[in-house]
Amino acid sequence: MSKQPGRVIRLWQGVGPHLLPFASATSERLPMSRLLRLSLFQISCGMAAILLVGTLNRVMIVELKVPAWLVASMVALPLVFAPLRALIGFRSDNYKSVLGWKRVPYLWLGTTIQFGGLAMMPFALLVLSGDTWADPWAGQLAAAIAFLMTGAGMHMVQTVGLALATDLSPRDQQPNVVAMLSAMQLFGMVLAGLIFGALLADFSQLRLIQVVQGAAALTLILNFVAAWQQEARDPTRTAKTDAEEPGFLESFRMLRRTGPWNRRLLGAGLGTAGFAMQDVLLEPYGGQILGLSVGGTTALSACLAAAAVCGFLRAARRLSQGTDAHMVAAHGGLFGIAGFSLIVLAAPFETTLIFAMGVALIGFGAGLFGHATLTACMAAAPPEQTGLALGVWGAVQATAAGCAMAFGGGLRDGISALAESGALGDGYTGPATGYIGVYLIEIALLFVTLAVVGPLVRRQRQVAARPVTGTGLAGPAPV
Repeated sequence: MSKQPGRVIRLWQGVGPHLLPFASATSERLPMSRLLRLSLFQISCGMAAILLVGTLNRVMIVELKVPAWLVASMVALPLVFAPLRALIGFRSDNYKSVLGWKRVPYLWLGTTIQFGGLAMMPFALLVLSGDTWADPWAGQLAAAIAFLMTGAGMHMVQTVGLALATDLSPRDQQPNVVAMLSAMQLFGMVLAGLIFGALLADFSQLRLIQVVQGAAALTLILNFVAAWQQEARDPTRTAKTDAEEPGFLESFRMLRRTGPWNRRLLGAGLGTAGFAMQDVLLEPYGGQILGLSVGGTTALSACLAAAAVCGFLRAARRLSQGTDAHMVAAHGGLFGIAGFSLIVLAAPFETTLIFAMGVALIGFGAGLFGHATLTACMAAAPPEQTGLALGVWGAVQATAAGCAMAFGGGLRDGISALAESGALGDGYTGPATGYIGVYLIEIALLFVTLAVVGPLVRRQRQVAARPVTGTGLAGPAPV
């Protein structure tokens, strides 16, 4: 008699595809083991992101007593490099190398830059805090260089890594692969947030140096393993030719002529700004207003990322069922509005429960919105311009997030100064006034996003009768 499989094996065999939303991202050329190894570069990007917009900004504002406007400006410095994501994606598509690689040189250049920024960052922050003999401008300059290098390297690694993943996967699986890798970045943020929170529970300057420089070393290891033997060398493919190819601007004009890209990108930018303006203020709000520790506020950042993963998975499920991507994005905006409303209520009620619920709703809404807008751009792009569309979406999203974070920090300081001077009335003199003012503006931005995205939903319904080729997580046909 043949032995029957165990209960656990039978349960696993009975798991349906609806419970494995990224199972369709694999293919014969890119099996799950290779795809998971490639996704390690997203883990390193998520680790850097949680450091920049979570742990370090809280440490600088609360522990190192750096002004919030200066912290927001430092965190937003990668904005200078963000618009170049589209150009990086385009150049890596057409890179001519005697080694036969298109993506790997850019991937390693970005990794080196990101490592350098993280390696010098903790020392730059200590100088910035004034706890040295150096002049203030030295700390500001060093911190600016560290943040700029880290953000520039992260943007380059992420853009080229996603483009490499699309090269390795069949055309009909490319949106699914990109969706899975984006979810892996959120997973990296959750994991890094929990680890950094535990390591910095007992804060000290030495511990800060150890954690950040450890993250720098881990970045090199993860990206090396991720890129190992992923891109085959093919000198004939990348040899110089006399054929004239369209430049970046001409290619972008060609992409815009394929559909309502102005409205699509405007909606993505506004929504991203609406969700991202609080990134630099979330942990300081928990520490200054609700009295949470460094570990507690960092754990809330991990909760935000975990909720975003749930939103990403929910969006994948909805899109695989044929739901319009712009409709899913609108639902994400509604969840964000509810989450910010709860965070506003957390201050007068002085409860961390309402605050945590608001954080979870914001993360869930951001996951829905980010996945839906990415899928909409990927699905609407012509086959030969998928990489450019990915870069344009990334440039708009990163630029909007950077501007929103910088504006949010300055706005918080300005409103707080007005409140402390009594210009807003006797009832608004508390330290929470500046934070709440920013959250109310974010609610307004998300309402404007709904108004921009609405016509795209109606347009999709008008062309719903067209034949649609299912692509798993990719969503409906291009509009």
